[in-house]
Amino acid sequence: MKEYEELLKRAQSQLPQEKGSGERFEIPRVRSSVIGMRTMIYNFKEIADALNRNPKHLVKFLTNEMATAGTLEETRATFQGKFPHDTLERLVGIYTENFVVCPVCNRPDTKIVKERRLFFLLCEACGAKSSIKAV
Repeated sequence: MKEYEELLKRAQSQLPQEKGSGERFEIPRVRSSVIGMRTMIYNFKEIADALNRNPKHLVKFLTNEMATAGTLEETRATFQGKFPHDTLERLVGIYTENFVVCPVCNRPDTKIVKERRLFFLLCEACGAKSSIKAV
């Protein structure tokens, strides 16, 4: 029994130390403003990079959900119409829930793959493959 306890202590000493809260996935807050009849998201590229998604896919989702036209410029996106800040935050959250986070293990380590006409969310952490709707 003593040998087992020594082996256990040695194994525990070789494990990495835990870091902070363990939350490594944070979505940047939406920085937006309404100018005339247009809404601009200034840190759009930063949000898409944090989600590890193509900015065109995110723009397409947002334009469909807001039922408006949108354009993608270098680091920002512009949408026709006046949209409050909390609406944009909520829609980015819905996008994250449906197209980024794995429904099996709840990790953001996923990628979207297309097989024939169907789209799947492939988790690189647990290996799960979940179907998602096309945008």
